[in-house]
Amino acid sequence: MANSPSLPERLKESDDDVFELIEDLERMIEDVENISVLLSWMSYDIVTLRANPEVGASMRHLEEAYRKKGAEKNNSEIIFVFQ
Repeated sequence: MANSPSLPERLKESDDDVFELIEDLERMIEDVENISVLLSWMSYDIVTLRANPEVGASMRHLEEAYRKKGAEKNNSEIIFVFQ
């Protein structure tokens, strides 16, 4: 009994464990939310491409233009394509 921690020490250790658990749970929730967002975007992309195949061709055209001309010149082409 002499080696057992006192009540305030046990409560402090318990509080530390609870705070650590809360931090872990918040991190896990954030990770799951991020995964959910990625899955939503993937689903949107799949539905969009299947509903209108021209969107895929347009996206490939934009990607090629971006690679060829660089970011600054590409901005004007992107604006032109969507007008």
